[in-house]
Amino acid sequence: MSQSSLFLSHLDCLNHGRLDHSENRRRLDEILNFFKQSRPGAGRATLRLDLARERIATRDELLSIHSQDYVDQVLSMDGKIGALDHETPLTEGSVRAARLAVGLGLHLLDEVLSGAVRNGFIFARPPGHHARPNQGMGFCVFNTVALIAKKALSQGVKRILVLDWDVHHGNGTQEAFYEDDQVFFVDLHQEGLFPKDSGGVEEKGMGQGLDWTLNVPLPHSCGDADYLDVLRNVVQPRVYAFRPELILVSAGFDAHISDPLGSMSLTTNGYRQMTQTVKAWADELCGGRLILNLEGGYDPAALAQNAFQCAEVLASVEKT
Repeated sequence: MSQSSLFLSHLDCLNHGRLDHSENRRRLDEILNFFKQSRPGAGRATLRLDLARERIATRDELLSIHSQDYVDQVLSMDGKIGALDHETPLTEGSVRAARLAVGLGLHLLDEVLSGAVRNGFIFARPPGHHARPNQGMGFCVFNTVALIAKKALSQGVKRILVLDWDVHHGNGTQEAFYEDDQVFFVDLHQEGLFPKDSGGVEEKGMGQGLDWTLNVPLPHSCGDADYLDVLRNVVQPRVYAFRPELILVSAGFDAHISDPLGSMSLTTNGYRQMTQTVKAWADELCGGRLILNLEGGYDPAALAQNAFQCAEVLASVEKT
């Protein structure tokens, strides 16, 4: 059975960063080509990736998560070459790309909350989950998922699940909601990878947010069975007790067995099964309202295949 899904990207998100950097345009190029080449009867579904919607996040929208000093610092670098830190270079198109990545996410949220679509996936770059309220880092400029969650809260959504399965800990998203009991932040990541001392099991939230952060650091070489076991037996009971009204996923694909920046063993089928699991939560608990946002994944060919498989699941046309 098909359903209404929306997959968003923009060609200007290619105009960020250097080709000699791990987070380069080849990542998105491969995804765009994979969607373009999909054909019925070739073992893949034909899904439409919408490149025509142009939505730039405003300064005020960025300020809902990020500090004024940080936002103004980044905006002042529009059209220039620079860097936020030694891992996060900016080129002439970087600021526009980062604002587009957030804007597309906010647009998809509007579509989901209005009921125009049930779910969707934002294929944009740069990624965002390491971006702290007052600091960009780890290839990330603005924290798209945190900004989507903040806007959803402002529009009356009461309970949001944010699931981060990137191989690296989503420290920026955790920090944004560490004292918030309306956002349940769950992070599955390779233990001690990046940031080095971030994402321990003892990090559970503070104040009203106590026990609404769940970190699951995993040893290296974990594969499909390990991730699915954690999702279904550790995370799922907590999710069903929380009963979210919206689910957001920081969908990094760098826990794939071929990725050069992680040491995990997930396969493409593992990502498909993880998406099926989360989609089942959304269908049962929150009317299907589910948004995936692209984070890491640094083997471009594997990234494209993994991301497309997840999109197939969202559109309910995955292979049986």
